[in-house]
Formats: sequence, structure tokens, C-alpha cells
Amino acid sequence: MIRVMFVCHGNICRSPMAEFVMRDMVNKRGLSQEFYIASSATSTEEIGNGVHYGTKRKLKEYNILTDGKCAVQLTKKDYNAYDYFLGMDSRNITNMRRILGDDPKKKIYRLLDFSPCPRDIADPWYTGDFDRTYEDVYEGCSEFLRFILEENKK
Repeated sequence: MIRVMFVCHGNICRSPMAEFVMRDMVNKRGLSQEFYIASSATSTEEIGNGVHYGTKRKLKEYNILTDGKCAVQLTKKDYNAYDYFLGMDSRNITNMRRILGDDPKKKIYRLLDFSPCPRDIADPWYTGDFDRTYEDVYEGCSEFLRFILEENKK
């Protein structure tokens, strides 16, 4: 089983969007039994809060629901429980390394590091642009899944 943790600052916008988009992608390919997908925050600000209404609204356009998801914080013990930690931006990566410590197994990446155009995913909490965030998250999840499927062929 491939265990994936998506990470952003508060775990209410970008990382839950990525979590549920990725779940939808693997479900549609009949691969849900091969993945465990979750998301978490680097901060404590939103712990216990539900998914942001902008993320919910955007995902609902694609019949993706986020019911039951509440923000949780990334912990040091998560390092041994997951194969990949996918941050949404460079600041998330810095904070993930602060929480997780060293990365000897090379598990920490930005989500869009797997795309042909590596970059940060802007936080819609500040930009208000959930459409752009969705496009970036979808691209990142698609490219990451392609990477995983290619790796498993080897």
C-alpha cells in the first residue's frame, strides 16, 4: 500500500483539496485498495475545523465530497507511517522538515515537483482563487499518480 500525506498550512483548503482529488483519481482507476491518502497541517490554527467552504464548493462541482474531514496537525511520528509527504508550497516544506526532522528516505516533496513546471500552489485563503488552486492541485495529483504508476512498473 502506498501511503500519501498532503500537507498545507491549516489543512482546510489546499491539502484537503489534494487529498480528496487524489482519492477520486485512484477510485476512478480502481486503485483505492492500493493507496492510503490523508492530509494535515503544519500549524495548529485550524485544528478540528472542517474544510473551507471555498474548497467544498469547488470540489462539489466535480461531485467530490469532503464530509467528515477536520483539520489535523502533522506529527513527527507520521514520518514512519507514510511513504510520501506532499507540501503545497516551499514554506510548507520548511515547516514539514521542522516537524518531521531529517528526511533520510527522501519522502518530502512539493506536490507540483512532479509536474513539468515545478512551482508552489498559492493559498486560496489569501488569494480567494479556488479555481486556480483546483487546477494546480489536479495537475499535481495527476502527475504524482503518473509517477507512482511508472515507479511501480519498475
